[in-house]
Amino acid sequence: MGQYKAEAGLPPADAGREDRQIARLRALAGDANLDPDFTEKFLRFIIDEVIRHHRQLQA
Repeated sequence: MGQYKAEAGLPPADAGREDRQIARLRALAGDANLDPDFTEKFLRFIIDEVIRHHRQLQA
């Protein structure tokens, strides 16, 4: 996906989509009696790493 975004000139991040994914996974975590805060932090870590990688591809 990062290579495609780089070739197509698309931004490495999509804040709206990221926010929707976080909200969805927080709800799933709550339904599963898991800590939504931890779930968000974990997902944010993954998103940040993916964005970092996408930016490297665009450089």
